[in-house]
Amino acid sequence: MVLFFLFSTVASAQCAMCRAALGGEANKAQAQAVNDGIVYLMVIPYVLVAAIGYAVYRMRKKKVK
Repeated sequence: MVLFFLFSTVASAQCAMCRAALGGEANKAQAQAVNDGIVYLMVIPYVLVAAIGYAVYRMRKKKVK
């Protein structure tokens, strides 16, 4: 999981409607902001799953001792 953060690449994620609405060179900054927002929303579930997994790991490790 840590490797994904260390060796990340730039992701451009847009739905077809967002791409059509923000198409062209005039809206480049606005399109980049939309991409950043989409990537931000994609990361949240992964962080939550990792936190729950870590909590379960700690509970099981504590139970063994």
